[in-house]
Amino acid sequence: MTNRRSFLKQASFASAPFILPSRIWAAKGDSSPNNRINIAIIGPGKMGRGHAHKLIRNPRAQVTGFAEIADIRKKHTKDLIEKHYSKSTPGDNWKGLKITNDYLELLEDKSLDAVLIATPDHWHGEATIRAARAKKHVYCEKPISLTIKEGRAMADAVKENGIVFQTGSQQRSEYGGKFRRTVEMVRSGAIGELKKIRVCVGGPPKPCDLPTEPTPEGIDWDAWLGPAPMRGFNKILCPDDVHNHFPAWRRYREYCNGGLADMGAHHFDIGQWAMDADNTGPVKVIPPKEGEHDLKMVYANGVEVVHGNTPDWRGGTIFYGTEGTIWVDRGPWKSDPENLINDYKRTVSLRQPKNHHDDWLDCIHNGELPIAHAEAGHRTATLCQLCNIGYELRRELTWDPKKEVFVGDDEANKLTDRKRRKKWYRV
Repeated sequence: MTNRRSFLKQASFASAPFILPSRIWAAKGDSSPNNRINIAIIGPGKMGRGHAHKLIRNPRAQVTGFAEIADIRKKHTKDLIEKHYSKSTPGDNWKGLKITNDYLELLEDKSLDAVLIATPDHWHGEATIRAARAKKHVYCEKPISLTIKEGRAMADAVKENGIVFQTGSQQRSEYGGKFRRTVEMVRSGAIGELKKIRVCVGGPPKPCDLPTEPTPEGIDWDAWLGPAPMRGFNKILCPDDVHNHFPAWRRYREYCNGGLADMGAHHFDIGQWAMDADNTGPVKVIPPKEGEHDLKMVYANGVEVVHGNTPDWRGGTIFYGTEGTIWVDRGPWKSDPENLINDYKRTVSLRQPKNHHDDWLDCIHNGELPIAHAEAGHRTATLCQLCNIGYELRRELTWDPKKEVFVGDDEANKLTDRKRRKKWYRV
């Protein structure tokens, strides 16, 4: 893994068009302008634009370019970044962004150190693998993969190429530390022996049935689809403006794994973390006979992870033990006994990063694993995918978390991956 010294040696002054004056950074406490990590953003939509706002204000990072398939969002992102950097540039006219439809052109830049991937989910796999092969560090939004086999290929590419990968599972780093503190309490025995975890998130995706609309000028629709099946344009999938909402492609199986994976990638992740199971998964998948909730995944130690809301709790993760219960979400947080989350003295202590971006940047410099590393992201995405397969087949399945295959079940194993359009799947 790249350490700070070797990383800084790799940073080249050939990237001069992207370097702000060193006096600006020195004023912010940065010892040298080439301490900064050059980052390109792949997909500056609603989520990617939020990342851009934070990264351009981070004195340890420099946004050097982005890939976007809609002209209107290209212009908006370009103006956003240039306006901010121009405030610290003599002449108030900072330029230097590399802007493209095809993210592969970004990876050709030898001065580029890292990419942040905020595309729809069906683009995460190829972009991560190609970036890893180009020796670029990766921050990839959650859920990191569309299929189980794709997730494994991503985690393997990260390891084989020695790059630093952060999954966008910000609950491990942020939200006042309540998720970390819950995990510490569970691991410390605050609720006794852990018996069950309930993950309160939405249901599986559905096939896309949206009508075809005329493709607006300035949108490369074929590139948006990429490896997904060919279909006509619809602005519900790809808005034709600079939008401030999360587009509904998350509902459809061609591009995502539904609401189950959208927030499940956050809340299943906290369950995995609390079990210290970032390198494994369940051994049984037991779906209900009908409905889209109450599927069970059983681990080798007997812990059950159940999908779906309860009548009195929607959202977040619930931990049930022999001596207590903890409910945790981004807003509510409570326990039974009531005083547990305030008074319990934890014996397990996990690191608390300043924020999720800085944890990634720290690890690029020091070579350590980020708090939401690639294997953790893959294993959490796998849980969401196992749920969907269980709901689709409606029968008990035996899962081998080491080999990552269903035992003696060819039909189920076919669902661990899917076909892609060869034109756009370039790995």
